[in-house]
Amino acid sequence: MLLLLSICLVAQPDQCREDRINMSFEAKNPFVCLRHAQSTLATWQAEHPEWHVARWRCAARGSLPKDL
Repeated sequence: MLLLLSICLVAQPDQCREDRINMSFEAKNPFVCLRHAQSTLATWQAEHPEWHVARWRCAARGSLPKDL
């Protein structure tokens, strides 16, 4: 599974981009991704303090949506 992120710079909130986090497992059930997403997002946020996660969602690998 992937976590798709919409992230914006803290210092310049109008500067946004999309990013993705590869989850360390491949689950078919999106609820498994949702269950692990909060801790993964917290870790990512601690490693990237200059960015703010505006939105996120889970997606299966190989079926990436065109928008978040």
